[in-house]
Amino acid sequence: MWETEAKSLTTAPKERVWKLWSQVSDWNRWDNEVEKSEIFGTFAVGTKGSLKPVGGPKTSFEIIACQHLSTFTDRSFLPLCSIDFIHTLTETEHGLEVSHKVVMQGAMTWLFSRVIGKNIAHGLPGAVKKLVELAEMDT
Repeated sequence: MWETEAKSLTTAPKERVWKLWSQVSDWNRWDNEVEKSEIFGTFAVGTKGSLKPVGGPKTSFEIIACQHLSTFTDRSFLPLCSIDFIHTLTETEHGLEVSHKVVMQGAMTWLFSRVIGKNIAHGLPGAVKKLVELAEMDT
């Protein structure tokens, strides 16, 4: 198993963060590593979508967990490896904590963690920062 995580506190209400997460076709607004993303149905468990990372091949994903205004996880598959993107909102005494965690598992994790893991780990803090900045903007 391989994992990386980025967190940030925000003053934004969780509804704004959730809106940015659930508008899948706009993920590239807050994640510079996403070229294009789409979802084929409602933002709920079992719904599938696709994502084209910058400089990478288009991949499919499925929402495997979704609790409104709290957390969602989308899973992508590579040969003999799954990648879970776990997004969580947690109320703390210092504000709302936004967390993005990525977990790779499977026989080929050793390879994919080296091939794409470093890019994911490098881009994750910036994606969380930009998401929080957008959520804090008055709309």
